[in-house]
Order: sequence, then C-alpha cells, then structure tokens
Amino acid sequence: MDQPLIDVSNVSKTYSRGKMDVPVLQELNIQIEEGDFIALMGPSGSGKTTLLNLIGGLDKPSAGSVTIGGQRIDQLSQGELAKWRSKNVGFVFQFYNLLPVLTALKNVELPLLLTGFSRSERKKRALAALAVVGLADRAGHRPRELSGGQEQRVAIARALVSDPSLLVCDEPTGDLDRATADEILDLLQVLNREYGKTILMVTHDPKAADHASHCVYLDKGQLIQESPK
Repeated sequence: MDQPLIDVSNVSKTYSRGKMDVPVLQELNIQIEEGDFIALMGPSGSGKTTLLNLIGGLDKPSAGSVTIGGQRIDQLSQGELAKWRSKNVGFVFQFYNLLPVLTALKNVELPLLLTGFSRSERKKRALAALAVVGLADRAGHRPRELSGGQEQRVAIARALVSDPSLLVCDEPTGDLDRATADEILDLLQVLNREYGKTILMVTHDPKAADHASHCVYLDKGQLIQESPK
C-alpha cells in the first residue's frame, strides 16, 4: 500500500508563555494522500494554523512525528528545513504578503532567488506562474495597482513558482468579497485537479470548504471529525 504524502503521528505542540505552558495540539494523527484538497476547519484557537505550520515546516512539534513524502521533517535542522520548504511547499496567506515596491513579476520571482537559476530562467518561470493564475498581462504592475483578488493571484503564483507538490493556504479568501473569493477557490481547484497539487487550506468559511475534496475538523487541539464529500 502506498504511503500518504503527509503523515502526522501522535503530534503534540505546547507553547510557553512566561511560566505557563499552553498546549495547542494533543497527540493528533492525520494522514493526507497525494493530490488531495483538504479544508481544515474549527473554532479560533483550535490549533488549525499550528497544524498548518507544522506540516509546512514553519514550526516543529513538541512530540510526535511529521513525515512528508517519506521524510521526517521534524528531524531536520533549521537550515535543512529552509531548503526543504523552498523545494516542496508553497505558502498562501490571507493578506498576500507582497512587497509593495516590487512588480508582480519580481514578487513571484522572490522564492527563486534561493535557487541556482539564472536571471532569465527565473523570469521565464515567474511569467509561466503568472500565466497559470491568469495574470500574465499584469506582470509589470505593483501591488497598489492591483485589486485584492489580483494580489492574491500573484501570491498564489509566487507559491507555485518553484513547482512544489504541496500548497498550504491559511484563510486565503478571508480578506476578499464573496465573488472574488469564489474565483480564488476555483483557481485552487484547478491547481488541485489539473496540476496535481496537494492543498491544505485553513478556513472558517463553509462555502470555501465546499471547494475542497473533504473537510477535517479540529477542536481544542484534537481531530474531532473527518468528513469525505
């Protein structure tokens, strides 16, 4: 039997605040298959973003293991983890995190600065990523010259530019109106179905979750329900 792309096993995460330990995740187990599109839901403080950060290699568990593509990423050093992220994960956030002084093209190129690609190859790949999200004609525009939906498309292009197998999205439509949010969610579906990207999306929005293949529910740091659609 094939191994899942993502295997989170007996993971706990506790943060220290002053002299107090705050448990966020408690012996959580979840497996995600390659090519899946998961909506991760639950009340505020349930541990959704913490789990997303562990799977994306932005943080490490206090206990348990996180295995992605057969590799224990919780055992990597910070330097190894940075290299792993740059090759394997694309991040999409609620507020885009674009640099206002750079054009869309240059924003998308940023992750490639960590690679050995030439300037011309970086530009070629960034233009291709912008074309995938329908913004090839906006390559020379800066963020202030774009709508919110276009900014998020640029952010998605930036997440795609290194051709990662996994996209982790934290409330990617939380700052958008309904119509624009649906356009972004439709784009994520295309990336999942036509480009084979595995997507893990934190959301509070049931309509956003409807675009996923199934939903996982967290409450108080524990998986309480997994519901196929």
